[in-house]
Amino acid sequence: MHDGCTFNHRYVKSNPHEVENATWMLTVFVQVFNCFGRQFCLHFEAFQLGMAPVYMAFLRFMGDDNEAKKFSYSLEVGANGRKLIWQGIPRSIRDSHRKVRDSQDGLVIQRNLALYFSGGDRQEL
Repeated sequence: MHDGCTFNHRYVKSNPHEVENATWMLTVFVQVFNCFGRQFCLHFEAFQLGMAPVYMAFLRFMGDDNEAKKFSYSLEVGANGRKLIWQGIPRSIRDSHRKVRDSQDGLVIQRNLALYFSGGDRQEL
């Protein structure tokens, strides 16, 4: 559990070839944190969107949809003097992560852009 409304996370692959591997496996990372006295979950996934391997990050609120709509959030990823920003409203935890992922209601990063942001060793994003 992370306390605070702002934090940085570095997504690191232990094998740099996994980032480029043609067989793109589902990877899920979930960070729970406390903000404004409420709990949120940051989801970060790697999956296949059609034929394209992508990363996706989105926020879910630990409560119902009406309460979730009272909040907003911003996610950003960047490197090499460039930045990609997503601003949104958290989804309720009552919406399955698959429903949120399938709606693409979050920061979607194509693999080639993720590789660009990952730096020279391609081990982290």
